[in-house]
Amino acid sequence: MDAASSVILRFIDTDPQQAALALEGLSPRGAASIVRALPHEAAARLLARVHPQSEAAIYEHLVPEPAATLLGLADADDAADAFRALTDESRRVLLASLSPERRRELEERLSYPDHSVGQIMRTDVVAFSKDASVRDVVIRLKTITATKHPQSYAYVVDAQRRLLGVLNMRDLLLAEDDARVETIMRTDVVSVPAHIDREELISEPKVKGYLSIPVVDAQGRLLGAVRTSDLLESSQEEATEDLQRLFGASAEERAFSPLLFKVRQRLPWLTVNLATAFLASAVVAVFEDLIARIAVLAVFLPIVAGQGGNSGVQSLSVVLRGLIVGEVRLRDAMRLTTLEVSVGLVNGLVIGLATGVCVWLWNGNPWMGLVLGLAMVVNLVAAGFAGAVIPLGMKRLGFDPAQSSGIFLTTVTDVVGFFAFLGFAFLFQAHLLPR
Repeated sequence: MDAASSVILRFIDTDPQQAALALEGLSPRGAASIVRALPHEAAARLLARVHPQSEAAIYEHLVPEPAATLLGLADADDAADAFRALTDESRRVLLASLSPERRRELEERLSYPDHSVGQIMRTDVVAFSKDASVRDVVIRLKTITATKHPQSYAYVVDAQRRLLGVLNMRDLLLAEDDARVETIMRTDVVSVPAHIDREELISEPKVKGYLSIPVVDAQGRLLGAVRTSDLLESSQEEATEDLQRLFGASAEERAFSPLLFKVRQRLPWLTVNLATAFLASAVVAVFEDLIARIAVLAVFLPIVAGQGGNSGVQSLSVVLRGLIVGEVRLRDAMRLTTLEVSVGLVNGLVIGLATGVCVWLWNGNPWMGLVLGLAMVVNLVAAGFAGAVIPLGMKRLGFDPAQSSGIFLTTVTDVVGFFAFLGFAFLFQAHLLPR
């Protein structure tokens, strides 16, 4: 091993998270060359902390070897996340190079829908036949605990592996050695189908009372179990990624990601935002002559845009949260949009009245207060409408509802706000011209 690889190994051992961030900041080809130079175990530890999208980009330059070896060493869930982000051709080549066991694990996880419980469930659950004796179960549990991680629950299945019940460890300890487990198992076990959405499951109150929940197929056969901690971690990760996407940042970006990586992730959406800003400026340009004659109008433009943007973000954040935690379904779109528009109307009337009075007292012209108040009502109604329709519409079209919704929202509120304010000013200009 050369000196450079030794330094990288020390970096991985002392600060693995920073090492992963540094790797993400490189080009995929450059990162792949570093991974290739490391021992497989160290490379696998490093890649385990890299975001799946970045990890997949690195694997693209390592197919088929050492990518197959590294995927074999990775945790099954992490390997599935990275494998899912690979191109179809790379997946095909890698599948042929993997061990039969790892191939089966990945194919099984890939068969489940995105964001489903099946993608994060653990398959190494402990299950016993209903005819097994308590003595045999205890002996096997001791053996499993000595060689693997401790089990929270043990399940009871029939000959077709259909889930019958769950064993409580206290009941096992108090039962007679010769008793059959079906006589002491608890049959009121909560199970979930593998295809259920994680967000829908985590919103169920009963879920939080269990350490893990068994996962079954359509015939009730036990497939595995999903840990509540994994559900919460997955939900938190998706929520934080959605927060970043909301305003045009990448889900892969971290707080201390390298400078160039941050620039590459943010610059495309800043370019989109620039184009939308020109659209709002074009609306103002239409009324350029009016602003030249009534210069005070330019003073109030930021007020209209700012209030509309803030109101829209309030609506957008509530709708996005509802979509994330499963409170909102697409069938609720009309009812939710109507509600948000109504909220915008009421808030617009209150804020518009307060703004109009303040402008009247400050400017001395009640017509200016009327113009700004009316514009405020129109813009807050538009903000409520856009805050609901944008994420719901993106969801309906199959896109991530959080992906830069904030950029599109501010475009709507800026354009509508400027046009409403300057349009009303044009209608009432005879009362606004200085005398």
